[in-house]
Amino acid sequence: MLLARNLRCTRGRREVLSGIDLELRAGQVLGVLGANGAGKSTLLGVLAGEIPAHDAAITLNDRALGKWPVQELARSRAVLPQSPGLGFDLDVIEVVTMGAYPFPELDRTELNALIRRALALADVPHLATREYQSLSGGEQQRVQFARTLVQVLACRESDTYRALLLDEPISSLDPRHQLLLLDAVKTLSRTDGLAVLVVLHDVNLAARWCDQLLLLADGRTAAYGPPDEVLTPDILAKVYGMPASVLPSPVHVGVPLVVFG
Repeated sequence: MLLARNLRCTRGRREVLSGIDLELRAGQVLGVLGANGAGKSTLLGVLAGEIPAHDAAITLNDRALGKWPVQELARSRAVLPQSPGLGFDLDVIEVVTMGAYPFPELDRTELNALIRRALALADVPHLATREYQSLSGGEQQRVQFARTLVQVLACRESDTYRALLLDEPISSLDPRHQLLLLDAVKTLSRTDGLAVLVVLHDVNLAARWCDQLLLLADGRTAAYGPPDEVLTPDILAKVYGMPASVLPSPVHVGVPLVVFG
């Protein structure tokens, strides 16, 4: 399990994260919310092992994250950054196949099946023969999502812990594909036991699709728990600096509906 205790992180002279506690459990989706500059992307980068944190505040499977060799870490977690860059042109299949690089033991039959599954989950099979650079921003985002799925699902036994870390994965997507991606993430957490952390800006999508929410304000935890417990007018006002009303969703039973303003 990926675990953080009293997590602190300094960028330059400024402490951007302070006193963060969280558990990323297999079979659950943890949503991270907060205003711009609250520390969401920094938190994801620290949990991914890409940004150093103070002390041994983060452990993965009871081992300090900083002690994990890069090759082993790539076999235990996959990361989708906000703006995944690609400086040279490849076709979509080649980009998606990059997710299998940490798993050289995969044979061609297994790899092809995994790629087909990932393409389907990301709703991009029809783009498989296209050049990546010719795609729209939303299409590229879905292809990169498929790449992370290949990485996080490859060679995975039922009891193997794998974490999927997604930084604003729906920012460039139309409403249909936002729902398709979040549904795929929630489904995989259940069917494949993935531990998922997803940074989101849409509070209502987070309330619907996430099991737990971590709300950040100025790099600190404002609230942490189930959506119906942490999405309250007082907490939302503290996090976003504006009034909010919380109502029962007229469509989804037990899910809160947040209205700002």
